[in-house]
Amino acid sequence: MTHRQIMEALSGLLLGLFVAILSSTVVSNALPRIVTALHGSQSAYTWVVTATLLATTVSTPIWGKLADLTSKKLLIQLSLGVYIVGSALAGLSQNTGMLISCRVVQGLGAGGLTALAQVILATMIPPRERGKYNGYLGAVMAVGTIGGPLLGGVIVDTSWLGWRWCFYVGVPFAALALVVLQRTLKLPVVKRRVKVDYLGAVLVSAAVSLLLIWVSLAGASFAWGSWQTALMVGGALVLAALFVRAETRAAEPIIPMHLFRGRTVTLAVVASLAVGTAMFGATVFLSQYYQISRGKSPTVSGLMTLPMIAGLFLSSTLVGRLITATGRWKRYMVLGGVLLTVGFALMGTVRADTSFVLLGVYMFLVGCGVGMTMQNLVLAVQNTVPMHELGAASSVVAFFRSLGGAIGVSALGAVLASKVGTYTADGLAAIGVRSSGSGGSLPDVHTLPAPVAHVVETAYGHASGNIFLIAAPIALLGLVAIALIREVPLRSGQPEPKPADREATAPATAG
Repeated sequence: MTHRQIMEALSGLLLGLFVAILSSTVVSNALPRIVTALHGSQSAYTWVVTATLLATTVSTPIWGKLADLTSKKLLIQLSLGVYIVGSALAGLSQNTGMLISCRVVQGLGAGGLTALAQVILATMIPPRERGKYNGYLGAVMAVGTIGGPLLGGVIVDTSWLGWRWCFYVGVPFAALALVVLQRTLKLPVVKRRVKVDYLGAVLVSAAVSLLLIWVSLAGASFAWGSWQTALMVGGALVLAALFVRAETRAAEPIIPMHLFRGRTVTLAVVASLAVGTAMFGATVFLSQYYQISRGKSPTVSGLMTLPMIAGLFLSSTLVGRLITATGRWKRYMVLGGVLLTVGFALMGTVRADTSFVLLGVYMFLVGCGVGMTMQNLVLAVQNTVPMHELGAASSVVAFFRSLGGAIGVSALGAVLASKVGTYTADGLAAIGVRSSGSGGSLPDVHTLPAPVAHVVETAYGHASGNIFLIAAPIALLGLVAIALIREVPLRSGQPEPKPADREATAPATAG
């Protein structure tokens, strides 16, 4: 395919990826306002984000496996349809419970878009050239991450729109992506008998869900060392063990266990888990910091995150071109891991009165780290697996990145809620005010008396610094895993398919 043909084929794909990014970022700055309007708590705030990440996590390997078995074009169109339904229903939510349920549906669609974008890209383009096009994916992610918070902030700050349009706004983009994909995406159709591993899907969903429920409830509803903890953690481990056993026996496993025999896949999974935990877990609470601790509007909160997005945009596009030019990728990922770790360590010093200039520098470092590592971990894995396992291998990395994000949001959200409660109680006691026991609802600092508002702002600022500091050693774990990956120069051509796949592939049929 020529560059023009590839870009035409990628146009709808990139638009679909933009929709997936938009689904999570458009609510980030609007979420404090949304949860307050629906009378939700800090726990509800966390679960509105976690529900989407959880659904994305458990569905990603399923979408990836189906991509190895049937039409990739049909699958990505189906995922767009699921996203449209989830978005429309989320905009009609009357309480946080309904909103969380609809966000699950959104997450199922976003999981398909996230997994299939990487798989389809790998199907069309050999590894050596893929770095440049991965840069385009990174640029689209940056645009979605820039536009989402800003768009969400403008929507909730515009009285005649309201927060419900944060969910409706993605629908026309998804519909346009459907049309563009139908006209431009033409892939060979691999006709293989589809054997869906339903048992594996149920077990991995149950294991991940139980783990995340425990993380979000422990420390608030029951003690970390309680019998409930032992029951939930033990249950999650048993389900995980059953999942591994089922995958070793399944004809078409969702996550082929033999992939982990390769050093690159195993270390890339560890790194993706760490990067996802640090990135999603820490950055999702930035809007809360700006709105509650610094008193900024949702729109301004979106503008304040521009340094992070600039770092992501510049690093992903520049490094993508350098990788294509040299065929080498490890040096850039190691540098990205260093920047991510240092950036989060510096953000651990954040308080309610930290200079915005310093905050901008710290966020820029984090953005550069994410841009250099996230997409290239998938590239490193794709370079080592055969063609017929591109979908499964790509989705495994995306699965653990999303899993890390879901765990990070739940765990760091629980830490944030606990620390805010402690710091607020101590601050109120210091000024002689008795805590009202609000039940964990998000405060509106603009309606509080000045002394109380100052205590709340200080508490959220200090607690935010705590979760950034926790994210730093997690990012360091990712850096260690990246450093241990053995660099294999990128291939200049696609690997030969298995004989069975070669016979089953229809030439140039629109799929």
